Amino acid sequence: MAELTVFAIEGIGEIEPGMDVAAAIGDAIAAGTRRLVDGDVLAVTHKIVSKAEGRVVDLADDGPDSHRYLVEQEAASVIRRRDQLVIAETRHGFVCANAGVDRSNAGVARAVLLPIDPDRSANRIRLRLAERFRVTLAVIVTDTFGRAWRRGLTDVAIGVAGMAPIDDLRGQTDDFGKELEVTEVATADEIAAAADLVIGKSSRNPAAVVRGVSWTPASTGVSPLIRPAGEDLFR
Repeated sequence: MAELTVFAIEGIGEIEPGMDVAAAIGDAIAAGTRRLVDGDVLAVTHKIVSKAEGRVVDLADDGPDSHRYLVEQEAASVIRRRDQLVIAETRHGFVCANAGVDRSNAGVARAVLLPIDPDRSANRIRLRLAERFRVTLAVIVTDTFGRAWRRGLTDVAIGVAGMAPIDDLRGQTDDFGKELEVTEVATADEIAAAADLVIGKSSRNPAAVVRGVSWTPASTGVSPLIRPAGEDLFR
């Protein structure tokens, strides 16, 4: 890979429950100056997917604790608590803050939940856009997570369609001939983070194309990225 191009898809507009996300993204692409090409990866924020799928909850008020009951509802298990912060495992197997319940960019007195099946959502978008634009592409649904060992947030993949989310380099050799024993590159997470550089948190451009990255076709979904509990030193 000699060059990587990342650009936001502008003009998607506000997504409401029941809307067709693939159609909205496709229309925005058709109205713009850039077209999808073979090998592109489309990154879509989970917020518009969740909104379209009706995963939006009206809260009793806009107070800071009005969504707490949703965290308990969405959590498959609670891993840690500290004051109002809850680290939970979702039904998808994700370990994240507040079980993925998000009030940013949700509107007044509203919260957005994670999609029921992000892999299926990603694949639906992939199939629709591949047919419309006659291209081979992969689609990643993204969300913003914190990380063990480090401060700050970054976008990661929570749904993957069309590509292997991990590039397993174990068994290959480095430049000095030493065999790689543990190197597994989280390609889908790297793409999600790259896309977020142009999507941002308040740009109102909830999708981006990452072009030039090498990826392997696969139908595994996001599951290879999820570390089993037995390997998780923080449980």
